[in-house]
Amino acid sequence: MVRLYPLVTAHLPLVLGSIAVLLVLSEPGWDRRVGALVSLGASGALGLAVLDAPVVGALPVADVLVPVFSGLFGAPVLLAAIEGEGVPPQADAAVTTPRRTVAVLATIGTLCGAVVGYLPGVSSAVAATLALGLTAQRGPRAFVVTTSGVNTATAVFALFALVVFGDPRTGVLVALDRASVPLALPALLAAVAISAVVAAVLVPRLGDRYLRRIGRLDPARLSVGVLVGLCLLSAVFAGPLGVGIFAAATLLGHLPPATGCRRATLMGVLLVPLAL
Repeated sequence: MVRLYPLVTAHLPLVLGSIAVLLVLSEPGWDRRVGALVSLGASGALGLAVLDAPVVGALPVADVLVPVFSGLFGAPVLLAAIEGEGVPPQADAAVTTPRRTVAVLATIGTLCGAVVGYLPGVSSAVAATLALGLTAQRGPRAFVVTTSGVNTATAVFALFALVVFGDPRTGVLVALDRASVPLALPALLAAVAISAVVAAVLVPRLGDRYLRRIGRLDPARLSVGVLVGLCLLSAVFAGPLGVGIFAAATLLGHLPPATGCRRATLMGVLLVPLAL
């Protein structure tokens, strides 16, 4: 990868442009493809307009990405949840997807996540969407398994990209880099492994309890509370301008559900500026 990485960065516009095209073409039907193109272009225009904006927040480190991603991916879901019925009824904890299918999807997701770890502007949702195009499996279960593989691989390979090339590729690693944490790869990989083991043990035991408790809460009040929290975070990290960016991003975040395309197309907010 040390030899391949300079070649990729030298042709980064072509690589990211190809990913954007595949993301649009992966939509079923021309209506959704047009919607994906509109969503990709609109979010790309937002990225060009605000990513370099001189925001000033209450914290020493201002960050425009907080209102951008909170608006694009968080607020629209929360607004829709206000009129929803809360957590849907859960079946038993048995895994109904065949083990072979899980293994295939996880492997493909892991391979795609390894690539995402080195590429800027490509999220796990984008990688999972493209990965599912390599299999005959579809649906929410397949997406969850594939995304899990992508996220796990990205957590590992993005560490290698940070240590070897000095380029943080995820939000966590950007914070790690800004905090001047010593880049001791064995210690960092050990932390990833320990967190994975802890999650594997606790999620099956606590997940259902968590859902039952959350399910008792009023979905409207919960959604409004989280929305207020996102708005406050936007102000803390990016000031008044951040609140305006949050509002604009929220409006654009409604494009995918309105046109029937995937929300991953909103990653044009990074893909387009980086490609240009």
